[in-house]
Amino acid sequence: MPSKEVVEDVRETSNPSAGSEQFEFWMRLGRIFMPQAHKQSEEFYGSKAAARFVHYTSAEAAINIIRSKRVWMRNTTCMADYREVQHGFDMLAESLKDEARRKSLEERLDDLSPNLAQEAFDFFRQWWTNIRSSTYVTSISEHDDSEDVHGRLSMWRAFGGNAARVAIVLRLPWASNVTQALNLMFSPVAYLKQQDVDGVFATVLDNIRAEREFLHPLDRGILVNTVFNMLLAGVTCLKHEGFREEREWRVIYGPDRAASPLMESAIEVVGAIPQTVYKIPLDAKKSDALSDLDLPRIFDRLIIGPSQFPWVMYEAFYKELKEVGVDRPEERISISGIPIRSYA
Repeated sequence: MPSKEVVEDVRETSNPSAGSEQFEFWMRLGRIFMPQAHKQSEEFYGSKAAARFVHYTSAEAAINIIRSKRVWMRNTTCMADYREVQHGFDMLAESLKDEARRKSLEERLDDLSPNLAQEAFDFFRQWWTNIRSSTYVTSISEHDDSEDVHGRLSMWRAFGGNAARVAIVLRLPWASNVTQALNLMFSPVAYLKQQDVDGVFATVLDNIRAEREFLHPLDRGILVNTVFNMLLAGVTCLKHEGFREEREWRVIYGPDRAASPLMESAIEVVGAIPQTVYKIPLDAKKSDALSDLDLPRIFDRLIIGPSQFPWVMYEAFYKELKEVGVDRPEERISISGIPIRSYA
């Protein structure tokens, strides 16, 4: 495992401050080395400073999120897709098996700084076991205006089982200092075939060549960490194309790689399995740095899923939202009218 000094360097160079030249600098690096994620982000956000996302979950979990102003992050080994992270790793490895492609990438990187490719790949390999076993994520989905009242049928079916279900819609900024404060990566998931991954690598190669004048003077540490983050995003945000309808984005945290004092951990029981979870604070009272993520500020609406007890749930969520300071909750709660059978 790399030294603490190296880990600190990753943290300091991975999180730009929004609304500044530094932010524009990191956006430019993102366009070069993570073109797929940048493309998807631009397509969804467009010219908006914030976009709406939705978290489908059980009613019990939703009440806990609202009361505590905390969202849980779970280990990727506990996710529904039992090949989380490994799937992305396998796709990247398959692409780099091509000798010509791998050699071209190494040459482009080494042209920026001698032996840069070897150092960056070795750095990633040193962390790979930790990435596979100690990466924590929160999953959210893109939300459309057409889903405001009823939600998305496939998501009601996929999450929450037979328990009462709700969808919490949040308005999240693309650029925010909060990612720096919490040391989080925020990225869309890509549902790519192998040839698409090969195509992304080809785009990265073209981008490095086109942006050589910008990249060549950069500090070597920044370049190493940028390549590391490119590979990290690849293994954590590549999913099987069969999951495409989820339209997922991920909030990613590596407590060993880049811990934040604002992130809390606890042992919780989820589905009868005791496990460590990390909790994202949605509470500006905890720190001024979290103002962009304060729950009353980002809360957009709540959709109560198909249930035998929708009005009981409506009253409960109205009271809880009012208690934490959400304005006009009675106008921001809807009951899904999708006629599917529910046992809760």
